[in-house]
Amino acid sequence: MNAPLSRVGIVVLVLFGLIFVNLNYIQVFKADDYRNSPYNGRVQLDEYNKERGQITLAGGVSIAKSVDTGGDLRYQRTYPFGPAYAFVSGYKAVYLGSDGIEHSENDILSGKSSELFVNRLTGMLTGRNTGGGSVQLTINQKAQEAAFAGLGNRKGAVVAIDATTGALLTVVSTPSFDPSPLSGNDTAAANTAFQQYNKDPAQPMLNRAFMNNYPPGSTFKVVVSAAALAKGLTPDTNITAGPGYQPPQTEHVIKNDNPSICPQDQVTMKSALTQSCNTGFARLAVEQIGAEKLREQAQAFGFETEYTTPLKSAKSETGPMGDPAVLAGSAIGQQSVKMTPLQGAMIAAGVINGGTQMRPYLVAQTQAPDLSVLDKADPSVLNRPMTPANAKGLEDMMVSVVENGTGGKAKIKNIRVGGKTGTAEAGTGNPEHGWFIGFATQGNQKIAVAVFLENAGEGGSGEATKLAGNVLAAALGVGR
Repeated sequence: MNAPLSRVGIVVLVLFGLIFVNLNYIQVFKADDYRNSPYNGRVQLDEYNKERGQITLAGGVSIAKSVDTGGDLRYQRTYPFGPAYAFVSGYKAVYLGSDGIEHSENDILSGKSSELFVNRLTGMLTGRNTGGGSVQLTINQKAQEAAFAGLGNRKGAVVAIDATTGALLTVVSTPSFDPSPLSGNDTAAANTAFQQYNKDPAQPMLNRAFMNNYPPGSTFKVVVSAAALAKGLTPDTNITAGPGYQPPQTEHVIKNDNPSICPQDQVTMKSALTQSCNTGFARLAVEQIGAEKLREQAQAFGFETEYTTPLKSAKSETGPMGDPAVLAGSAIGQQSVKMTPLQGAMIAAGVINGGTQMRPYLVAQTQAPDLSVLDKADPSVLNRPMTPANAKGLEDMMVSVVENGTGGKAKIKNIRVGGKTGTAEAGTGNPEHGWFIGFATQGNQKIAVAVFLENAGEGGSGEATKLAGNVLAAALGVGR
């Protein structure tokens, strides 16, 4: 063989070698990526050829199910309650991905879970289309619908928790969106709906209950109270209050919202919380608690923690508090303190459950297509932010807020209700946020709640308090 032919032969061998290596790379390392790609039409046809499992509430009420279209994408996802459960169910779109429980529990709903292996094997042997499993949520239908109706067209969020187990009973964020248009088999229409939601300045796809944090205003005084109790103060301990407080190293004077609020020099800590005394709590944080202990107490309640329910939440934050002036502002829920509505409900849950926070969860159980139970929630302790004795003291203080102070609109006839109102500055020129965090107890039931109204303005905390009472009553199954 002459030299030119020899070189051509070597080049051909090298090219064949490269093709061989690339073929093995695709088959061994990239096979799953290509097989599961949302742009793989065969995958889509196969996925939508099976009936996806339902997302249900207790009692079998379906909030997400599949209907037979008879088309190439045979089954289409629908959401019978529209926006009311959107931030719980999420959506399952053909080319826009998925969100919420549709995303986090996709393996069960689609039938891909290893727990459904026998089910798939049976279907393969019998030729029967087996479909996916179902996910039953912890959501209380009456409480959820009371929260959604109560928020109406306002921007806001409501979270309610069974404090004894951690089961989430209500997760509502408004304005909301309808998952059905996003999940339709007409992909052009779904994409148009998705673009419209994303361009809406009201941000209807933002989960305000879990994914945004806001200044908590005076609801943060519950955390300050817990830190004071941990240092040995009691609800009856006198603290210094008065009409104004000028923290060290500043010329700014903190005042109460109204001159009639604790004008006297000394008030009990219980009275200070009942009246929502700014001067008393700002001075208490600076002169007796300190930044480190206040931050530790906030973290014990869950600040700086990202909850997974399995839906993820943003972290609540205390921010820097070392400077006395900043610490004084932080003590009344301003400066850099930011809290999610979920975190607000977790604080109230820790108080009413004797100082023990249970891990929040949203999935009660998963089921196979034949309704046999695959997995069931097992409640577990998350944190112990307070001793039982201090939690009882703070519970009594919060009950006084509802019985004698700013939280009167949360009252429920013949039910023990406690809480704390909050009004939070939202930046220059913006209306204030309204808050309420609290609880209600009946027999062995202990329900915690947080209501947040974004830029609600004057009277916003009162509206939040009234709505909290409605949600608590609905969760307990009582009238007001």
